[in-house]
Amino acid sequence: MIKFKQHPKYNTIVNWGKLISITGSAQIIVQGVGFACGILIIRLLPVQEYAFYTLANTMLGTMTVLADSGISTGVMAQGGKVWANKEKLGAVLATGIDLRKKFGLVSLIVSIPILVYLLIHNGASVLTSLLITTALIPAFYAALSDSVLEIVPKLHQTILPLQKNQIGVGVGRLLLTGLTIFIFPWAFIAILAAGIPRILGNVHLRKLGHNFADKNQKPDQEVRTEILGLVKKIMPTSIYYCVSGQITIWLISVFGNATSLAQLGALGRFSMILTVLSAIIATLIIPRFAKLASDKFLLLKRFVQIMVILVVLLSVVVLIVYLFPTPILWLLGDAYKGLPFELLLSIIGGCIVLLGGIVFSLYSSRGWAMSPLLLISVNLLAIIILASLLDLNSLRGALYFNIALGLVALLQTVLFCTYNILLTKNEQYEETQ
Repeated sequence: MIKFKQHPKYNTIVNWGKLISITGSAQIIVQGVGFACGILIIRLLPVQEYAFYTLANTMLGTMTVLADSGISTGVMAQGGKVWANKEKLGAVLATGIDLRKKFGLVSLIVSIPILVYLLIHNGASVLTSLLITTALIPAFYAALSDSVLEIVPKLHQTILPLQKNQIGVGVGRLLLTGLTIFIFPWAFIAILAAGIPRILGNVHLRKLGHNFADKNQKPDQEVRTEILGLVKKIMPTSIYYCVSGQITIWLISVFGNATSLAQLGALGRFSMILTVLSAIIATLIIPRFAKLASDKFLLLKRFVQIMVILVVLLSVVVLIVYLFPTPILWLLGDAYKGLPFELLLSIIGGCIVLLGGIVFSLYSSRGWAMSPLLLISVNLLAIIILASLLDLNSLRGALYFNIALGLVALLQTVLFCTYNILLTKNEQYEETQ
């Protein structure tokens, strides 16, 4: 034991063990609460109301991506350079939030009419559509700042307070949902119950961030220019991902019916299992990867390590779903039983998309951006080919489509990240990360 403690890597292993256990246990609680809330909503909402809920949540994700368009990535990249300077980090944070608000207004104006149209197309009344879109605004308002506010504690690896805040938001959502949805089983109530706790959580996030970033700083023009430079590179890709990232939902909402849409949304709830892993990577790995010295051998080593660990962990998740589909589907209720193969396809697709998203976050945190023309051209070609080969009117066809398109995107991101790592010019560094 003494010899083991004297090993040069002992302290590193112990520190990583503590960080992963804290982050992992907290995320298990957060996602467990979120999963319980999701199951509660699935079981209590009528199938058609859950279809509306699925559409609204999908549009919320789209609106958030549009409002970001690479801003949070720019804040992470700029913040990683000045994270130890309270004044400069405060200026980066203020600039990022200011940009998110302006982009958010445009996103809202573009997205709301589309959501209203899709809701009415799938059988919602005009009143129901208006109630759902109104209920979505608090959650969207919170989404404008929370991902940016989290960057400061992530850069300083202040993990415990960050996790406590996330747990508080999750518990608040569960309590509010439980108190309302039993009496009012409507989609807009479930959406509103999710948005209010996020706003309160952002108040705590702001206080936490101000421990390391000067709250009195104003948006900085130089920082704005740097962030917008990255946004210009990432925005076309972000807009594309708004469509392709949830393309199965859009396809079913246009060509399918409310039942298939509800089934797809219900199966997708199990992808929340994957968000535990995603949150750990986003909290512990991405910020550290962003701060690594510019040394190609170190970067390549870390990238390969991350990918190997992720592939192994995600393979275990797929195996568990393959072996035990019946008890998993039982959680969704009778309306969604009889979909074991579709569940497996949904999880496989979710794993592939998650893996591609993490690779995208890794290289974006270094300030690298893929050519939008290349990315969109390749993916549009893949969409055309896959659409001609698969039945997109069916749930299975849409899930196969999602898997194939995810593989194309994953291959692109891995090749691009590896290419940029190999082009990195070595600098003197100390491996302290």
